Amino acid sequence: MRWNIKPEPNSEKVTHLSKAINVEYVIAKLLVLRGVETYDEAKTFFRPKLTDLHNPFLMKDMDIAVNRIEKAIANNETILIFGDYDVDGTTAVSLVYTFLKTQYKNVISYIPDRYNEGYGISYQGIDFAEEHKISLIIALDCGVKAIDKVAYAAKKNIDFIICDHHLPGDELPNAVAILNPKRKDCSYPYDELCGCGIGFKLIQAIGKNKKLDIAYFVPYLDLVATAIAADIVPVTGENRTLAYFGMQVINQNPRTGIKALISQVKRPILNITDVVFTIAPRINAAGRMKSGLDAVNLLTETDFEKAKQFAITIEKYNLNRKDLDKQITAEALQQIKDNKEENNFTSVVYQENWHKGVIGIVASRLIETYYRPTLVFTKSGNFLAASARSVRGFDVYKALDACKEFIVQFGGHKYAAGLTLKPENYVLFKEKFESVVKNTIPKELLIPEIRIDSSVFLSDLTPKFNRIIKQFGPFGPQNMKPVFLSSGLRDNGFGKTVGENGDHLKLHIISGSDNKTYNAIGFGLGKKHEIVNNGKSFEAVYTIEENHWNGISSLQLNLKDLRED
Repeated sequence: MRWNIKPEPNSEKVTHLSKAINVEYVIAKLLVLRGVETYDEAKTFFRPKLTDLHNPFLMKDMDIAVNRIEKAIANNETILIFGDYDVDGTTAVSLVYTFLKTQYKNVISYIPDRYNEGYGISYQGIDFAEEHKISLIIALDCGVKAIDKVAYAAKKNIDFIICDHHLPGDELPNAVAILNPKRKDCSYPYDELCGCGIGFKLIQAIGKNKKLDIAYFVPYLDLVATAIAADIVPVTGENRTLAYFGMQVINQNPRTGIKALISQVKRPILNITDVVFTIAPRINAAGRMKSGLDAVNLLTETDFEKAKQFAITIEKYNLNRKDLDKQITAEALQQIKDNKEENNFTSVVYQENWHKGVIGIVASRLIETYYRPTLVFTKSGNFLAASARSVRGFDVYKALDACKEFIVQFGGHKYAAGLTLKPENYVLFKEKFESVVKNTIPKELLIPEIRIDSSVFLSDLTPKFNRIIKQFGPFGPQNMKPVFLSSGLRDNGFGKTVGENGDHLKLHIISGSDNKTYNAIGFGLGKKHEIVNNGKSFEAVYTIEENHWNGISSLQLNLKDLRED
């Protein structure tokens, strides 16, 4: 791994903040690295308030959207809540659907079928609306580029309100309202909301017109926090406030469906990482393996026994997804070896019977072994469909654009994309993609990078230090858990590899700065045991966490990498 220590921030700013809020220099340094430089900014960072949330009517078209919904309710129109099949889409649909149901009875939810309809607004969904005499569709987490489909709906006298967070194109659909902070003509103060976050701003605006206090909307924040975690949006600004209160709801009084999911994973207290790795994959599994509507049914259910049955069904989907993921990853890795492509600049693999719902996960898995831009293809009707994933710093979307003569269609962003192509163009595309990446990727980007916040002595890691670091959460992009570097370390001689195949490394580290022993675990670092053998001095990069065992909590270093000192 490349160890990359973040540049030192302005020392005067750090010293000033350290004195202003009475914390150690290194804590102040971590805050300044996150853009927190004053007493007031630190107060907002550590103690978010619901009143920090922006006025939803600052968002372009919000007043038009609310008026159209109020008109629909007054005229007894049926409203269709339409959303994508992933976590952001299904939570957004669940949120807007459950809120509107408290105000009005004629509301229907709709999630497109991943395989028959594909991503985003679908013609089938619009036809469904026409068949059921629906005159208003609220689209969540999709739609900002659906120009033809919105026009198709207009011919059927169906209006659209679009709530999307994806980057708009040069032309916008002719919808009644388009809520998207990334619009060039939108001056909303924060533009990193996820789709569910924009859905929340919509119900907040409807509630504001009804003189509902912001506290009324707190129970909906478990859904927003789940979407923020799953959609990998920055945990800054308004997102941090929404996630902060949403995690409180998840741990104290979550909606029935999330409570049923938590009962499946058997975790008493969840942090945002737990949501990413336990709650979100299960919600996602519904859309990957069967139907995203199953996730909406779970998240909108109010009877716990019924919710438990939904959760059990979704758990089966998730176990099936895991089995497929493991199997396809093994087959893909073997294909790379058989084709002698271990030293390529890209991984491009294909098998016609691979499950379309898991190829994105498999692409991410392959990057864990071969750290390079990766595409996993499967058969989809008369075409080949792929999920693309990239490495930090490399724009896979641009690379695909350079190969577009072989592509039927593609979309996505810098680090993740999807595409389709004709089977006869697979080899030509694969060769071109390898060539494009080879000629454009800086070689250092093919080595995983670990970004280090600060060097510290192990003696700095006091219980008080850990308590303050915990208050930096919820963690996520642009507010990741701090990563530390310490040197002059030794194992006390009892270090060993653990796990079924000795894949992990368990150490008892001692440092020259004090006489204490620090427990450490390094997942996937079993092969580095040689570095710490026989009392050798080494340096380590790690995060700090609490290890809970038999009712006792202790500080533990979660090793990310280590090397000889």
